[in-house]
Amino acid sequence: MKKSLVFGATLLAAVSAGAMAARADGELILGYMMAKSGPYVSLAGTNEIAVDLAVEEINAKGGVNGKKIKVVKFDTAGDPKQATTALRRFADDDAAIAVIGPFSSSEIRTTFPVGERAGIPQMSMASSAPGLTKGFSYGFRNTTDEGIVLDQVMASIKSKNLPAASGAAAYATDDVVSKSMGTVVVPKLFEKYSVPAKGSVDFQLSAFDLSPQVSKLKEMAPDIVGLGSPPEGAVNLAKELKRQGVNTRVIGGTTIADPELPKRMDGAGETLTIGTTFFPDVNDKTKAFSAEFAKRTKAAGIARTEPNQMDAAVYDIVYLYAEAMKRGEVAGTKDKLISDRTAVRDELAKLKDFDALEGKISFKDGDAVKPIYILEVKGGKWTLLDTRMPE
Repeated sequence: MKKSLVFGATLLAAVSAGAMAARADGELILGYMMAKSGPYVSLAGTNEIAVDLAVEEINAKGGVNGKKIKVVKFDTAGDPKQATTALRRFADDDAAIAVIGPFSSSEIRTTFPVGERAGIPQMSMASSAPGLTKGFSYGFRNTTDEGIVLDQVMASIKSKNLPAASGAAAYATDDVVSKSMGTVVVPKLFEKYSVPAKGSVDFQLSAFDLSPQVSKLKEMAPDIVGLGSPPEGAVNLAKELKRQGVNTRVIGGTTIADPELPKRMDGAGETLTIGTTFFPDVNDKTKAFSAEFAKRTKAAGIARTEPNQMDAAVYDIVYLYAEAMKRGEVAGTKDKLISDRTAVRDELAKLKDFDALEGKISFKDGDAVKPIYILEVKGGKWTLLDTRMPE
């Protein structure tokens, strides 16, 4: 038993010494919580490629304040407990200045309080459940609150005089964001935009047969259906709507912003309308990023070669941290670790109109304010319906 204790203490000392050695070398350490396995892998599995690309670009231009960025990684598999373990390792053992991630809202609920106590910035690339940054000065999200995204979808539908005389909600009950969308966000927005709600249907994410739910929607005959679900739920719902001959516009937010969704729906889902924070054909910068991303994913043998909004968001997170470290004159030395972390937090909080891949980004109460691209499925592919800036 004593040998185990001695070995454990020696190992801890070695890990701590290694972290401080890295800090002494002057590298700017960023921790990265990945979700390369687990329930979010279809959306998060390619995020690492975007992170590595951003780091390579920045370091090739001389880094930040004359120092190179180094990323240490941990696959949380989307598990809140593993996310907490990762955060503590980044903060205590790796001496990271800031953390990229976590991915999901459920992870944020556990890591933001821990990160606040440790005084280390975190920035999620995907979590969009309403209100999760409230009360946290070190917690940021380079995402847009799902309620804001869907609000802009509704505003676009109204401004373009698309049919919206009645509505219904459909949502997954076993996902935090999806349930919030179906029970809170969609009903409130229907009320805001004077769309009478005819009812709602719910389902489990594992449910493949949605015929009972679609039968109810068919009886309601709404013009629009507000959907709270990951991409898999959208695919199943769209196919069943087509099978039962139900013509209604399904609307959603970033949770179903999958570049390959139109292809996965096999001809179903025409007029599906969503809000997202990235569209690859916006300008030369987005096209160049998409081309390089495709090159790297293809070389890695990854099936999906088109970047999604999480890939773009995590790429921008690296650049946002780099800008904050530059403005905050981060030293990257072990004796300045606490002040470096605080400087990054403070610079992010006051950042305005940073010219990023996704568009100009500012932060308000920890959440990114950036353009929302309203996309519609037409002819089996995403098309740009509208571009809007949240108020």
